[in-house]
Amino acid sequence: MRKAENAKIPTMRLFTPEEKQFIQKHLHQAPATLMLQASRYPQLPVLELVQQIQARQKAAAKLPLWAQNPDVVFPVTLSVEQSSSEPTAAFKASLVTGNLLIDLTGGFGVDSLYFAKQFKQVIHLEQNQELQEIAAYNFNLLGAANIQSMHATAEAFLQHYTGKADVIYLDPARRGGRDEKLHLLQDCEPDVLHLLPLLFEKAEAVLLKTSPMLDIDQALEQLKHVHQLWVVAVQNEVKEVLYLLQANAPAPDAVKRNAVNLSPQAASQTLSFTRTAEEAASPVYTDPQEFVYEPNAAILKAGAFRFLSQQYKLNKLHPNSHLYTSAVLVPDFPGRSFRCTAVCRYNKKELMRYLPAKKANVTVRNFPEPVAEIRRKTGIKEGGDIYLFFTTDMHQKPVVLVCSKV
Repeated sequence: MRKAENAKIPTMRLFTPEEKQFIQKHLHQAPATLMLQASRYPQLPVLELVQQIQARQKAAAKLPLWAQNPDVVFPVTLSVEQSSSEPTAAFKASLVTGNLLIDLTGGFGVDSLYFAKQFKQVIHLEQNQELQEIAAYNFNLLGAANIQSMHATAEAFLQHYTGKADVIYLDPARRGGRDEKLHLLQDCEPDVLHLLPLLFEKAEAVLLKTSPMLDIDQALEQLKHVHQLWVVAVQNEVKEVLYLLQANAPAPDAVKRNAVNLSPQAASQTLSFTRTAEEAASPVYTDPQEFVYEPNAAILKAGAFRFLSQQYKLNKLHPNSHLYTSAVLVPDFPGRSFRCTAVCRYNKKELMRYLPAKKANVTVRNFPEPVAEIRRKTGIKEGGDIYLFFTTDMHQKPVVLVCSKV
């Protein structure tokens, strides 16, 4: 296979040394301010250069490998926003390996670049020609000689491809014609449900990325071939859900679910379970004890509510509250741990006794009012070292847990 091409580029424009210098010099300035000063640089295409600066600013934390290379070309900002981050790309690449992977929805190429570290060859497909050319150009800059980048739709490529890959990866587009966000598999492009038979003809396995908003049980029922899945959060924010599809897969209730929380400051947290194990678990319900625990977002999305209680020998406050408690601190809990200093009613006067600065971090779990309404009624400002959990206890009563971080 050919390596990514950068010799003849019919659509994208490479920047001159003077233009690159302008980008680097103004990298930390506000784009709006630069546009107001455009008349100072009549010899330069300031709008184009400001778009590059804006993209680099957005990519600085998410894609440092790209942002730190002065020769890398960026597409429109939306493509950068929609791409995987480097931590999530590296994680998903660690799940699969082999000779050939086909990335059917390659986009800016972040996932393809990391897959190229795990596979001898990667085929990167992108239906937007300019974006495909930009990705191919950047692959060469970043040393990924084993990526072949092609301008094609997923459907057209699969119809004409006669080989067989180890893995096909796809991340269907989740925006509609009016730029609305889509979540259902059949509404995204390409329609993976329609393509499934063809996908299994062309690969031994399929790795699918979906919206975090998609219901996992619904996806398992629709896809039918899920061997394993991962809910991936970065610093307690769910970013994506990954499904590994293979021809011989277990029943939905036996599919291994992995709740993964990635953090640059600490080791990643992973909890693995099945729906069968979740339903078989029998948690104990008690009033709040000295320590209170809030699971990370990946666990909440994956649905390990009862299993988590059993796995860490913790009591639950209520079947639907998903807060846990213990008399002795559990040091390795996958989430946040707190010391509970008081339990009180949802009453402004009573709450203010514990808030000398009139501010706290507010969370609701199985409570009839949202955070904004609670703040409006009580006047509690955001911030500080006190954490309030508005929840429902085992006696079906609304309560507020006054806590501090352990």
